[in-house]
Amino acid sequence: MIHVVFNEPDVPVLKSAIELDESLSGNVVLIKDDYSVGPLENIYAEEGIEARNHWWKSVLNGGDFEPKISHIEVDDNETANSLAIFMQENETEIIWIWAAQNKQNVSGYYWLLPFMKAFQGRVNILYLNNLPFINEKGNIFYPTWLSQIPAKEFLKAKKLAREITPSEFEVDPDEWTKLCSENKGVRILEGGKKLAQFDYDYYDGELKKYIMPDWQKAGKIINNFSSKTKETTSSAYLLWRLKVMLAMDLYTVQGEIGMMKDFEIKYHSKED
Repeated sequence: MIHVVFNEPDVPVLKSAIELDESLSGNVVLIKDDYSVGPLENIYAEEGIEARNHWWKSVLNGGDFEPKISHIEVDDNETANSLAIFMQENETEIIWIWAAQNKQNVSGYYWLLPFMKAFQGRVNILYLNNLPFINEKGNIFYPTWLSQIPAKEFLKAKKLAREITPSEFEVDPDEWTKLCSENKGVRILEGGKKLAQFDYDYYDGELKKYIMPDWQKAGKIINNFSSKTKETTSSAYLLWRLKVMLAMDLYTVQGEIGMMKDFEIKYHSKED
């Protein structure tokens, strides 16, 4: 059995669950990219992969997340192709795709599905869509990320595994192809597996609400946005959007624009 997840913090939690239940025994494979943001055009072709890598480098360059640039060349396509080869060589193996109700997991599911089509009947989905779980304090909650679920609760979650249907193998890749052809920058989960797309500035309007007349560190603006806004995204993406707005001279800045702690932002004043 192979378990596929789409968010790095999910890996140790799922491995802990496997230790509690040997019937889940198997390798955990991580799809590393966040396909809910960035370009998707020709995403399975060399030029599309290179365009996406180039975009991520521009997002991460010059700041807190620049060290991650060295990991960009890790190719999810190579991971998915290795999975396909393994499934071809081991005809009794099955794959469980784990997805919580968030745009990153659902986008990752759509991206992976074309690699899995040849293995219909051997690929299961565990989609934790609006399902209640018990947290460490014994309270009922509805997780949006797998990593929020205590390991012991995964034993309940495994009962939700079902085969991806032939209809899903037909319809879902068509939906993903449509999204890729639109080639917008942000994907938002509207419910179920329905993704809507928007331009790269989708988060800008809400992010601007946390820029004040007084000086604030970029990190504080991003943290306020992330903690108070329902629809959010990675800090790396938000830092990039702040830099884009500053390049457009929309706000006054002081300090070296790079690390979030090194520069401050405020509204333009008459003196600026």
